[in-house]
Amino acid sequence: MKNIFVLIAAAVLIAAGIAGGYFLGKTRTATAPAADASAPVAGAALASGAKARKLLYYRNPMGLPDTSPVPKKDPMGMDYVPVFEGGDDSDESTPGSANEIKISTEKIQKLGVRVAPAELRPLEKIVRAVGRIEPDEKRLYAIAPKFEGYVERLHVNVTGQVVAKGQPLFEVYSPELVSAQREYAIAAEGMQALKNAGPEAQSGMKQLAESSLIRLKNWDISEEQVKSLAKSGEAKRTLTFRSPVTGIVTEKKALQGMRFMPGEMLYQIADLSAVWVIADVFEQDIGQVKVGAKARIRINAYPDKVFDGRIAYVYPTLKAETRTVSVRVELTNPGGLLKPGMFAQMELPVGAQDKVLTVPDSAVIDSGTRRIVLVQLRQGRFEPREVKLGARSDNYIEVLEGVRAGEQVVVAANFLIDAESNLKAAVGGLGGHAGHGSAAAGSQEVSSVAGGHHAEGKVDSIDAKAGSVSISHGPVASLKWPAMTMEFKLANEAQLKDLKPGAAVSFDFVERKPGEWVITSIKPGVAGTSEGKAASSATNPSAAHAGH
Repeated sequence: MKNIFVLIAAAVLIAAGIAGGYFLGKTRTATAPAADASAPVAGAALASGAKARKLLYYRNPMGLPDTSPVPKKDPMGMDYVPVFEGGDDSDESTPGSANEIKISTEKIQKLGVRVAPAELRPLEKIVRAVGRIEPDEKRLYAIAPKFEGYVERLHVNVTGQVVAKGQPLFEVYSPELVSAQREYAIAAEGMQALKNAGPEAQSGMKQLAESSLIRLKNWDISEEQVKSLAKSGEAKRTLTFRSPVTGIVTEKKALQGMRFMPGEMLYQIADLSAVWVIADVFEQDIGQVKVGAKARIRINAYPDKVFDGRIAYVYPTLKAETRTVSVRVELTNPGGLLKPGMFAQMELPVGAQDKVLTVPDSAVIDSGTRRIVLVQLRQGRFEPREVKLGARSDNYIEVLEGVRAGEQVVVAANFLIDAESNLKAAVGGLGGHAGHGSAAAGSQEVSSVAGGHHAEGKVDSIDAKAGSVSISHGPVASLKWPAMTMEFKLANEAQLKDLKPGAAVSFDFVERKPGEWVITSIKPGVAGTSEGKAASSATNPSAAHAGH
């Protein structure tokens, strides 16, 4: 009996539990609509919060540099994604502002992006120019008799011979010279004979003697020879010409027995104790070259020696063929090491002593019409800025406007950021374009800076050492290129992986500098037809970066 009562009590408890659960379930079901009714209220609150954020524009869902001020769909039928003020840090492809670029950390490492700060530093520069050694024109002497005659004898008969001052060069015979000597001798004897004559006779004879002496001196007869003539009273048949300076015979036209006319140059002698360096300075550097500035001269023949001189003269004309201006540096020439005709390299330190704001020269992207610098705002965030530039040195450029001291600027792989980001759309926002709807116009304006191109083809050969590859590619509509075979540089060594001659590839490329085309992305196989790719490149030059 006791077991029966226990079983009955357990059954009653189970029935009570089931009834309670049913009642509670009905109660919750009845109150559920009230809870659901609050859901729209929360949704409305979220919607109002979203509306409170300012809508900037709509971006391409595939990450292409294409934006729209109104909602629209891409060619694949996907809706453009709204971008609000402040951006969304969880989306790697969404820039935080109109002119901001965002790239993932992984891509930054693959591209090899490096940054450097804009700093205040003295902008020192060395102007370099190629020149040549020339004789000092003020130390050139020509030996040219002022009378007609014949070369009787040569004492110096070799070009390049070293001569000392006063050393005999050659002897000449001239009927005019002999006649002039006799006139002077007769006049001198007449003066002696007329010592006791009247004043008029003495004066006339004296004038005759003086005129004969002046005639001889005007013919460059040396004082020693004149005194010898006056002392002996005998006219000499030949006259000896001597070197007026210590130097080198650079030109010799005299031949023994030849006849010469008045003014004909028989010898040229150069004093090479000092020489000139005539250097050709490029047009863009000539404004920094000043008379009196110190210059260093290096000669290939003496690589361990440096010759110091000063700028003595800047020539007033420019050579149109080379766009250079000649400058003259005067040098002493101890030991005669510097020889006319030698090539020389001139180094001229120039630049201001005051510190100015500078960036490395590799940081500037120059389209010819705009100069742009990519500023790193924070990790993975970059902003293109148009800058105004000033003076340049070998490695740095002065920035007058656009960048502040301490800001980090991209100095390596900045041209590759175009291939991995929305640089065109960001640059399109510079210069006061009307919102993001006009980004296409901005992209067209800076296409020479940030233009990427797409092509498909077959690998012909690979030069791993030079980091280049030869590809036979199809037409490139964005450049209006026909099908051809050409060589491309690779952006990094990782792109060589899996590349083999004969393989079909699809690749994107940019022009790093005139004539140098760099592959920024290369994939095996051909995605789609060449005609479709060419049409896409023609309508949207940045379509090649859709994969990024």
